[in-house]
Amino acid sequence: MLDSAERALIKKNVEGILSVLPSEVTLLAASKGASVEKINYAAECGVKVIGENRVDELLSKYDGIDKSKLDIHFIGHLQTNKVKYIIDKVSLIHSVDSLHLAEEISKRAGKVGKVMRVLVEVNIGGEISKSGVAPEETAEFVKKIAVLPNISVSGLMCIPPKSDDDEKNSAFFKKIKQIFIDISGKKVDNINMGILSMGMSSDWKTAVECGSTMIRVGSGIFGARYYPPVSQAD
Repeated sequence: MLDSAERALIKKNVEGILSVLPSEVTLLAASKGASVEKINYAAECGVKVIGENRVDELLSKYDGIDKSKLDIHFIGHLQTNKVKYIIDKVSLIHSVDSLHLAEEISKRAGKVGKVMRVLVEVNIGGEISKSGVAPEETAEFVKKIAVLPNISVSGLMCIPPKSDDDEKNSAFFKKIKQIFIDISGKKVDNINMGILSMGMSSDWKTAVECGSTMIRVGSGIFGARYYPPVSQAD
């Protein structure tokens, strides 16, 4: 059960974001580390989309999530051997960064009779520590995976290098926005560039100014959270 302070925090945060967020931009609540009770209460406050980062955590919460109110996305790094566990549980995968992963998603989606919407993750800052496709390779990569039978490329996602400098963040966001526009202009079959997922708790306002259509906010909704250590299987 949530106490009154937890409810008040979530309600204040969600309503505060939605009061200034343009209607065409989707608020995704990044729910890693948040309990099912918090997730469902966020839905009562106006959240319509959540994103989980870890397969095991998503599976442990899935039955308790109010799916009549919430659309579930997968936003974390996804290993190919875990695709089968979530393929029928999420409507969008944000983190496609290799042909091998895309092929596995297509294969597993075909087995459950669906076409999985995906976003291509772009390593916009060229960071070794982060996954994602290099910016200059993104257009070609998108074309490669678009031919897979059970995938629909729905846009791009990025996480820029961590910075408190709005100008630096803006430069990265504008760069990926241009890539997004360029790919959209090519009008390739099975590519519907409707989603540009960028911006998190600390930088979402800058991201929206630069053209984001979906922001991923975690601590900015749920407050500080405890994340259990990642096992070698994750």
